[in-house]
Amino acid sequence: MFKKILIANRGEIALRVICACKELGIKTVAVYSAADRNSLHVRFADEAICIGPPRSSESYLNIPAVISAAEITNVDAIHPGYGLLSENANFAEVSETCHIKFIGPRPEVIRLMGEKEKARQAMKQAKVPILPGSEGVVASAEEAREWARQIGYPVIVKASAGGGGRGMRVIRAEPELENLFNAAQSEAAAAFGNGNLYMEKFIERPRHIEFQVLGDAYGKVVCLGERECSIQRRHQKLLEESPSPGVSEQMRSAISEKLEDCLSTIGYSNAGTVEFLMDEQGDLHFIEMNTRIQVEHPVTEMVTGIDLVKSQILLADGTPIEEVVPKIERRGHAMECRINAEHPEKFTPSAGKITTFNIPGGLGVRVDTAAYAEAVIPPYYDSLIAKLITHGKDREEAIRRMHRALEMFIVEGVLTTIPLHRRIMEDEEFKMGDIDTKYLERFLPRLREMRAQEAALQT
Repeated sequence: MFKKILIANRGEIALRVICACKELGIKTVAVYSAADRNSLHVRFADEAICIGPPRSSESYLNIPAVISAAEITNVDAIHPGYGLLSENANFAEVSETCHIKFIGPRPEVIRLMGEKEKARQAMKQAKVPILPGSEGVVASAEEAREWARQIGYPVIVKASAGGGGRGMRVIRAEPELENLFNAAQSEAAAAFGNGNLYMEKFIERPRHIEFQVLGDAYGKVVCLGERECSIQRRHQKLLEESPSPGVSEQMRSAISEKLEDCLSTIGYSNAGTVEFLMDEQGDLHFIEMNTRIQVEHPVTEMVTGIDLVKSQILLADGTPIEEVVPKIERRGHAMECRINAEHPEKFTPSAGKITTFNIPGGLGVRVDTAAYAEAVIPPYYDSLIAKLITHGKDREEAIRRMHRALEMFIVEGVLTTIPLHRRIMEDEEFKMGDIDTKYLERFLPRLREMRAQEAALQT
């Protein structure tokens, strides 16, 4: 077993990895920027090294600085967490070259799955359903026009090397194709250093569903079921749950079997998430794969009882999957609300000092956070400050438990998304499971109308 692991991340995921390492008896090294000097991951790690100034590009994304910290502290492995360098194949390659184990897939597999069109073709060969789309990169607007005529409008162009909504445009009619294609190409090149685009059929009201997988070093992959991630703002997830209200047991088994076969064939190891869109007819279509642990991994942990972060470490150390996951039993329903430091409806960031911080507790309630009273939320990083997770015997109980936990979650000093989540828990459309990626576009106008009615009653 590894003796010491460096965590190349910050915030709640860095603290989450530290907790897993403590339970496995492994020493930890935290890296931090000057802005995170007083963070909890720095306090609870066995060692901590400052790797640069506040900006991520000069600290957490600085590969030489991270590798230097790993070599100075003589670690056996690096856990990248999520975001930052977690899907950077070059970082994984440099780590391995320096004889430091990268806790994640092999660099060549990260590259394969990171190039979305290559990932699409790999899934297509394994008979995993994919959206109708271009065969490879679309090189020009003229070529895009030909593909769009074959696929049928509306279509969407996406950055082959990117994510997070950048380098993405929906094209609804031929006259707007050239301008939107060129805009997406320029944005992709600026964001990812790669302007390659591919094209897919655009689904108007999809559900966003992802499947959690784990693979060992011996070619064995298991699928732990799916998560519903449809409630999003600006292509970023806001609320997740497992299992998905839209996935049947038959569909779950069929997709899981195909994913296990496909990922075993390409030699996938460690944790990963395969993302799908579900169309209006209830059919799933592969869109991309994330070769890392996800922000929303706790909901899968709650329904399976499997610690995914500890599993990552054990699998990277060479433990066979049969020992890491001896049996998969799904129980009940779990839900996660992302508590972001931002305006609850405009979603603008809210940096500053937390003056009061009270987290809820009780049966079936979990909070993953690195925040505390008097902590400062810096303006340089992602706005996530906590993840509130609840588990119940069914979806209804998970929602009720989430609602009361949100009422008892107090954060003062900065704005948060807690008020929005409380309203969502009360929404009949949400309670019925009638959700898709356009849910917030329908819900926010209803919320404003309700608020206006409440104000009128008070006057």
